[in-house]
Amino acid sequence: MYIIKLSAIDSTNSYLKELVSQKTVENLAVVWTTNQTNGRGQMGASWISEQDKNLTFSVLVKDVLKNINEVFDLNVCVAVTLIEVLKEFNLPKLAIKWPNDILADQKKIGGVLIENSIKSAGEYLSIVGIGINVNQDDFSGLPQASSIKNISGITVDIEVLLRQFLHQFELNLVQFQSQGSSFFWESYHKYLFKCKQPAAFEKQDGTQFMGIIRKVTQTGFLQIQLEDDAIQEFEVKSIKLLF
Repeated sequence: MYIIKLSAIDSTNSYLKELVSQKTVENLAVVWTTNQTNGRGQMGASWISEQDKNLTFSVLVKDVLKNINEVFDLNVCVAVTLIEVLKEFNLPKLAIKWPNDILADQKKIGGVLIENSIKSAGEYLSIVGIGINVNQDDFSGLPQASSIKNISGITVDIEVLLRQFLHQFELNLVQFQSQGSSFFWESYHKYLFKCKQPAAFEKQDGTQFMGIIRKVTQTGFLQIQLEDDAIQEFEVKSIKLLF
């Protein structure tokens, strides 16, 4: 596995994307930094990471997706892989908050940003960006964020954690390609935060409502049962879960 370690970079996703545009890069190539200065989350949200305390990296995935309908399947596989790796730390209440935030004890400790493209030959390329709060102590102004260390009391070797994820991800991709995505979807819904429970939501215009998460659809929409029992589907960032 080809790993590029950088002392500092604005965004590992941007660096890897530029690298892929310039030359042929092997599958599962990794760009890793201990100081990401301008990380990004879903829909342009920023990802703040304290230098040398957290794990921020990107992985190139190619020759895995066969069509556009499988894009969210990869998202599910990545989120489940993170849960599998983080279970080793006995973190309480590990969960996936739709679409792919990782929670422990109802605090955000990780997130995923996947950027997909299609080459002229029809090949699907995905750049999987991952951020995990590992040894950071201070989350001033971020009441919903925490880290592995803050929750478990364990100081984690960041490089070991990276290699643990990459090993499990490679195994999971083999299973994904040979057996399909059903196992990962089952695990995703098992760990989906507030699934089948009453919860409060807020729309982009500030309107709040109650509902019950029924599932996430194959295309990544959140399916919610409303108070009148109607079922409605919402796309990413059209609503947020209040917790």
